Amino acid sequence: MNATTSPAGRGRGLAASAGALAGLKVIDLTRVLGGPYCTMILSDHGAEVIKIEPPQGDETREWGPPFDGDDASYFIGVNRNKRSIGLDLSRPEGRAVLLRLLEGADVLVENFKPGGMEKWGLGYERELAPRFPRLIHCRVSGFGGDGPLGGLPGYDAILQAMTGLMSINGDAAAGPTRMGTPVVDLATGLYSALGIMMALHERERSGKGQYLDMTLHDCAIALLHPQAANYFLNAKRPRATGNAHPNLAPYEKYQTRTCDIFIAAGNNNQFRKLCEALGLAGLAADPRFATNAKRLEHRPALIEALAAALVQADGHELSLRLLRMGLPVGPVQAIDEALAAPHTEARAMVAELDGYRGLGTPIKLSRTPGGVRRKPPRFAADSHAILAQYGFDAEAIADLEKAGVLVTSRRR
Repeated sequence: MNATTSPAGRGRGLAASAGALAGLKVIDLTRVLGGPYCTMILSDHGAEVIKIEPPQGDETREWGPPFDGDDASYFIGVNRNKRSIGLDLSRPEGRAVLLRLLEGADVLVENFKPGGMEKWGLGYERELAPRFPRLIHCRVSGFGGDGPLGGLPGYDAILQAMTGLMSINGDAAAGPTRMGTPVVDLATGLYSALGIMMALHERERSGKGQYLDMTLHDCAIALLHPQAANYFLNAKRPRATGNAHPNLAPYEKYQTRTCDIFIAAGNNNQFRKLCEALGLAGLAADPRFATNAKRLEHRPALIEALAAALVQADGHELSLRLLRMGLPVGPVQAIDEALAAPHTEARAMVAELDGYRGLGTPIKLSRTPGGVRRKPPRFAADSHAILAQYGFDAEAIADLEKAGVLVTSRRR
């Protein structure tokens, strides 16, 4: 579906242009989250993404409830704007189909364990690069192919644990805590999309593709700011501080009469203006709180003073008033509240199309805006159309299906 020709009022957050990446062809062999999130970013902005699924399908189709038919919300959330074909790549005939689809493709994204593609005779250096010199091959893996952990599988929660992210989340009472969102998978998808854009830009100069070695491990390590920067400077092991910031004060959650609010005053001027707005000018003049370093030193006393002033306030009204004054204060909202907020709607961050609802694209381009073009695909829904597009005639398609190479119903 091309959003530019869609009937008015058919949905929200729809693509209003062909997209900045129109004409880009992406072959997507990824499953679960990091890779699919990467390719959805590309597809949101016009790239043609063909999702090749194994005979069992992307396993996140079963990661529910909730379900829409046979597909779980987990799959639906990161696979819109793509077309799906079911293909058994363990068969030589399936790999031959893949090579046909790679003709004219710009990008291949896969998340097999290192060595998997090579085992099939589809390694980048020996097979793909000589045959497709302009191809950008992005591999998403847990740890990469080298190093002490090279070749081992990676999972979001395990990487949160191993890279220190879990150790700085939560508080001293709870101990290391997994972040509620799969931040490592999502960050790897984001970094991968960014890396692909860099490689495409470089290809304009060199005319050559290249290989991207993207790992959950490296992307998780890259998220350790400011804790790693602190450690490099003071050699002290960072610890979990709950809602408090290790470098700033006040930077905590406070209870009000109507809701919890979060205050994040990042400099002396903001702190002074905050105190004045709350009728606490004397607090700003207190030598214990004159600088950020002093406020960190006397954080318990600062928290106590602010908490006493806030407990009877209307948190919603106060947050909006202070935010309009340029102060970093906001209400703590649940997911349903955030999704229903007027500003979320104004920014088209909830997209809708023919019964599908998902998060909108945060990348707002003025001339080539992206958005939703098609709903997440059912398994193998586009198999025949894709093969016909690449020159397979009806007899050849029927033969592939009869042989079990082309899979149109998931193998359970």
